[in-house]
Amino acid sequence: MAANTRIKSLLLVISLSLPFLCSSMEVGYDSNAIIINGERRIVFSGAIHYPRSTPEMWPDLIQKAKDGGLDAIETYIFWDQHEPVRRRYNFEGNLDFVKFFKLIQEAGLYGVLRIGPYVCAEWNYGGFPMWLKNMPDIQLRTDNEVYKNEMQTFTAKIVNMCKEAKLFASQGGPIIIAQIENEYGNIMSHYGDAGKSYIKWCAQMAQSLNTGVPWIMCQQNDAPQPMINTCNGYYCDSFTPNNPKSPKMFTENWIGWFKKWGEKDPHRTAEDSAFAVARFFQLGGVFNNYYMYHGGTNFGRTSGGPYIATSYDYDAPLDEYGNLNQPKWGHFKQLHAAIKLGEKLLTNGTVTTKEFGNGVNLTMYTNGGERFCFLSNTDNAQDATIDLGNDGKYLVPAWSVSILDGCNKEVFNTAKVNAQTSILAKKQAEGANQLTWSWSPEPMRDTMQGKGRFRAKQLLEQKQTTFDVSDYFWYMTSVDVNETTSSKDVVLHVETSGHVLHAFVNKKFIGNQWGTAGNLKFTFEKPVSLKPGTNIITLLSATVGLPNYGEFFDSQPTGIAGGPVLLVGDNNVTTDLSSNRWSYKVGINGEAKRLFDPLNNSSGWRSTKELATGRRMTWYRASFKAPSGTDPVVVDLKGMGKGQAWVNGHSIGRFWPSMLADENGCSDTCDYRGEYKAEKCVTNCGNPSQRWYHVPRSFLKGDADTNTLVLFEELGGNPQNVSFQTTSLETVCGYGYENSTLELSCKDGQTISEVQFASFGDPTGKCGAFNTGDCDVKVSVSQVEKACVGRQTCSIEASAQTFGKDDCANITRRLAVQVSCES
Repeated sequence: MAANTRIKSLLLVISLSLPFLCSSMEVGYDSNAIIINGERRIVFSGAIHYPRSTPEMWPDLIQKAKDGGLDAIETYIFWDQHEPVRRRYNFEGNLDFVKFFKLIQEAGLYGVLRIGPYVCAEWNYGGFPMWLKNMPDIQLRTDNEVYKNEMQTFTAKIVNMCKEAKLFASQGGPIIIAQIENEYGNIMSHYGDAGKSYIKWCAQMAQSLNTGVPWIMCQQNDAPQPMINTCNGYYCDSFTPNNPKSPKMFTENWIGWFKKWGEKDPHRTAEDSAFAVARFFQLGGVFNNYYMYHGGTNFGRTSGGPYIATSYDYDAPLDEYGNLNQPKWGHFKQLHAAIKLGEKLLTNGTVTTKEFGNGVNLTMYTNGGERFCFLSNTDNAQDATIDLGNDGKYLVPAWSVSILDGCNKEVFNTAKVNAQTSILAKKQAEGANQLTWSWSPEPMRDTMQGKGRFRAKQLLEQKQTTFDVSDYFWYMTSVDVNETTSSKDVVLHVETSGHVLHAFVNKKFIGNQWGTAGNLKFTFEKPVSLKPGTNIITLLSATVGLPNYGEFFDSQPTGIAGGPVLLVGDNNVTTDLSSNRWSYKVGINGEAKRLFDPLNNSSGWRSTKELATGRRMTWYRASFKAPSGTDPVVVDLKGMGKGQAWVNGHSIGRFWPSMLADENGCSDTCDYRGEYKAEKCVTNCGNPSQRWYHVPRSFLKGDADTNTLVLFEELGGNPQNVSFQTTSLETVCGYGYENSTLELSCKDGQTISEVQFASFGDPTGKCGAFNTGDCDVKVSVSQVEKACVGRQTCSIEASAQTFGKDDCANITRRLAVQVSCES
């Protein structure tokens, strides 16, 4: 190729990948399309939240989203992180949302800006900063002047930052859509007329900011014009906008679900997820946003709930660490390509529908003789064979959609997964696990003596008193017992709104207790022994993420607010301590002393031959070398109880591996057919809700440098079992239906080293446990070896042309392959 030809080709590629870097874009819409500079589009978008990853991860995540067939990246804006103190802002590091959107633009993708500023998102307190709740006369998310002033100030701040950086499409930037408020329609009725007037104000306020792009309101059926109301859920095919001129938008296609402490891991199959997308576009959908496309990690204390885990993997197409979650990622990629074949007809065609009965429907889009069809079967049990005459005969499995290009060629079926399945393995990191531990007891002399920083004759609400600067809040009081009063058989009775309670009497630990995601309030009762004279009662209340959803969620109490706290003696003689003089302290001393900081060389650290284990309220510190290579790093906290972890001063979140999931309800198989719920298709029964914790590579120092891990342990654990591991792609499998092309890929830097199984015929089983069936072409292994061994990526056509003829009759053949990947 001549040099000038190569240059022209390169410029063409650049111009195609960066369609909006230099000039402004006009973004409009009608009922059938998002219209960008006059081009009628359907849009595939995916949620990637910038604070749930790191700036170093962003380019790779964005590129993988683009490679997966997405047109846009969506994110919330997280008010509590950006304005932790009123009028003091933070947009550094992984809070630099401007940089995030610029990277999106550089990748040639559009952006969707969901300001909220209430986000829900399983995020601590729904993204509200606690100072906001503590303002006098404020009521959140209603027609309240104090709240509206603060909301408008922050919203305008974000919009103006976007304008200064020229991020809106009207300025030549990537952002084509903005959102105000979030799922308010779900709870608006509880706010009465003030809720209705509030949502009208939101619309007017947003429009006044003149972004030059459309505004949306999700789950808001009465969204004022020109707001576009949109749908969130597992399925939105039956959703209809409140304005016939508005596009049908699926702003949150819940592609999985989130994990809670004490609960099993939820999974949503690729088949059912694709079914929801295909049905949505079959019935006039214009915009689909996956929630989440990459879930990531709840670093620090950002998880909400309460009791939401640190991992926010969400069973998303990109897993918590940024790996491709196969087959979901690949199945979606093929789905996007298939639907895009009909984009011109879907956005500018005439639609007709034919019903075949039993849940089978043909939807045809036509324009000028061109045709594009969806053939769907919504029956959750019975497959259907449909004869379309000259257009052919089609088998449509139960709960699936076939996409027919030209209405006569099946290019995709949601139940037929041809994408590879990837099995990731966690491997011990060489050289990183020679951990030498030191430890330090949490200093508690002051609290055990009942000494706090302030006092009150009542039991205070925790989150508003602490401004949520720490999970921990101490309640301390004293009770006098004279020598003639019986102090035997006394029970300490504490009613708390949780989330965790540790109790001490006269410096002795007497027990702890916690609630559950479904029952935050609990009663703690333990027998105590009181001595004549003054007795000190010390209660440590710990939060595990603040509520993030529901009407008036911001007012749900935390801690021992109001109590009561009682001493119940013989014959139920009760002493109510609730109105005692209580002493309070926010946080634990180790936090104040910054024991998590690797530069802190406090003399309190103890290095002993025998490490103190099983101790409550204890800090542990160890040095380690960074694992070699580029694979994602995790720390295995097996054996620890509950607490928080830091690597080189970066919080990697709360840990709680002693919290086990229920032993019942898991299965090795999952029937994708039928409506999905979070309780369907769960795994990890009887195991820790979360054992491995993500340590981003950017948190680590180089191979030759020393890194520091710090753990604060509440309940008592053994850090000697802690180890660092890497997640790597170990096994790749795939099913290819006859006359389809099966693509197999290892990660960058890896090649296919061995074909462990291959069979073209009627193989059975699943990845890791394939078996040949009654029909098996003998050259299956050799043909796959020829195509794949020694390559990073290979493609095999599952056909008789590739594998030759066989004696199998009257079956639809499939190709099953399993290979191993090595660096």
